[in-house]
Amino acid sequence: MKTKKVLAGVVLILLFLPLMAAAATAPPLPKKYTTWQKSQRKVVTDKSSLFYGIHYMYADSKAMQGYRAGNRFVEGSTIVVEFFNIKENASVDGPKNMVVMMRKDKKKQETGGWLFAGYGADGKPSGLDPVTTCFGCHQKDASQRQFVISTIDDYKK
Repeated sequence: MKTKKVLAGVVLILLFLPLMAAAATAPPLPKKYTTWQKSQRKVVTDKSSLFYGIHYMYADSKAMQGYRAGNRFVEGSTIVVEFFNIKENASVDGPKNMVVMMRKDKKKQETGGWLFAGYGADGKPSGLDPVTTCFGCHQKDASQRQFVISTIDDYKK
């Protein structure tokens, strides 16, 4: 009986090891990102879209310089996006459901020189796979803009 419990524990660890490794490698969210330049409110009502919901982007000063330079970003440029559920109508933000971050990092060649990380609404790493979940879309939709889908126009009021 004890052997079965140990074996079951080992199997569980092996199953969750990749998820734990991904979560462990995600850097902490910048503490004061909500004080950065905030984008306009963006609503995506297409339920089949990965971006279904309401979101706001926050760009640090380096990222804002990159936007102003036609989406040419320097090392360390950081963008954080908060996603909210849509309530009964899209004019009201629902509860926050996730946060994502991208930071220019020349060491991350497999994702176009960007570090991508996902977090739950609580700010804890979600174990999101940055290559398949994030970079695939960024590569398809923004390869001519250094893999950043948003532009300076998203920050104009």
